[in-house]
Amino acid sequence: MILEKTYSKRVSISHRKKYAQFFTPDEVAEVMVDWVLKNKSLEKVLEPAFGLGVFSRLILKQNPNLEIKGFDVDPLIFDEANHSFREFSNVNLILEDYLFNDWSNKYDGILCNPPYFKFHDYENKKALEEIKKRLKINLNGFTNIYTLFLLKSIYQLNENGKAAYIIPSEFLNSDYGTYIKQYLIKSNALKHIIIFDFKENVFEDALTTSAILLLSKDNNSSSVSFTTVENRLQFEKIKKQIKSGKTELSSNSKNNKDLNPNIKWRAYYQKQLSKNYKNLVPFKKVAKVVRGIATGANEYFIFNKEKSERLNISNNSLIPCITKSKDVDSPFFTTEQFEELIKANANIYLFNAGKVPTDNNVLSYIALGEEEGINKRFLTSRRNPWFINENRPPSPIWVSVFNRNNVKFIRNEAKISNLTTFHCIYPKSDLFNSIDVDLLFAYLLTDIAREIFSDNRREYGGGLKKFEPNDLNNGLMLDLSQLTEKEKYDIKILYHTYRESVIKGQENKLCLEKIEEILKNKYKSKRLTTTL
Repeated sequence: MILEKTYSKRVSISHRKKYAQFFTPDEVAEVMVDWVLKNKSLEKVLEPAFGLGVFSRLILKQNPNLEIKGFDVDPLIFDEANHSFREFSNVNLILEDYLFNDWSNKYDGILCNPPYFKFHDYENKKALEEIKKRLKINLNGFTNIYTLFLLKSIYQLNENGKAAYIIPSEFLNSDYGTYIKQYLIKSNALKHIIIFDFKENVFEDALTTSAILLLSKDNNSSSVSFTTVENRLQFEKIKKQIKSGKTELSSNSKNNKDLNPNIKWRAYYQKQLSKNYKNLVPFKKVAKVVRGIATGANEYFIFNKEKSERLNISNNSLIPCITKSKDVDSPFFTTEQFEELIKANANIYLFNAGKVPTDNNVLSYIALGEEEGINKRFLTSRRNPWFINENRPPSPIWVSVFNRNNVKFIRNEAKISNLTTFHCIYPKSDLFNSIDVDLLFAYLLTDIAREIFSDNRREYGGGLKKFEPNDLNNGLMLDLSQLTEKEKYDIKILYHTYRESVIKGQENKLCLEKIEEILKNKYKSKRLTTTL
């Protein structure tokens, strides 16, 4: 990676982030190249996101006569690559967007580390429409650009052609990934998925999990193998297997027709901890999870005491609101804790002008927002009037969006609102279904609840985990209605004892351990935990 390291030192990180230039390590590129070179009829090779051409450099070392085509959209890196490959007349580099070009050509080998952007960092509508029209498939509006590269490359593979992609593995476990997985199954081209352990980043400067997808348009196998690489020794084993031409990389294989695109594919390569328990129900049966309030301009809508006094905005136009997760350091958020945040001048108010404001100070602040273009932001421009935030009543329970250790649940005893730093949990209560909030929260405090929910999490680099609302809604939980009245009573007594200990600053974890003991005695499955 000498070329890439030299480029990275010379070119600013802002420029590289603008074009999503995160370079593939040589040892990873070698595995991908070895896979593609197994195609005995290899003549035409494509690099859809060429960058500095790490894949092409490795291929040309073994076969300098192959015809190679590469695409890139960054003029700076394009000039660097052109200079680097100036001696190879068989390398054709094109300064164009791959997604909108070259649809009529087919290739024997395709290697790619496509660009990865956060959803709002690129204009995806045109690209989505292009892929949907060309491939005649449906796609979710939140589909990330890296999967569009993958779909097009599968379409462009010749018969017996091979492709290797290194991409974030998030699509395997996301909502938008459903359509991608449908296409993979239909194409019958996917042969291996090598998932990197989430504790290690493949890319030094990109916080993302990674997976290598090895594809082949042949009829040799209808199964897909799933391999999780947890350390370098395991990766070296994979490298040797591919180098030797071994077709089975893992004993964990699934028949292509048995793959379900509608579930998180983590179920195929990680142990499902929910299998340790019986009598499970979907969480959405007892509660509804929705995201917190999204303002579209936090710096404008968020207030602290000092800001409200300086602008003469009265409390009548402010909603008490948690804006940062760091302001909540206890599983019980009380009115007293909120008052302490007020004294500390924390940002704990949300501007609430009302639909027809009459207060002159409020009107002046709205005018200031329009002068600064706040009303033209992505979310605000879609509201009428623009300064009205979402109507999201305070929920009795919050749940953290991101976590590195365990998902965090908080009892909102102060009954205040929250921004998207937390999701809102609203327990159901109607004629057909009613849940005791104390009993539910006692359960959510246990490691058992976290274990079961973890089956539905999303994972990012550096051990970062995330839950979207539907990850929790569709997750499982113990069916608490199976508890006897005596068991419910005992759990709630322990819960209130635990709460009191936390409020006093003398947390008694023994109470939670006893709650878990009751639940394990009731729900622990006798079956051994297995990987699906």
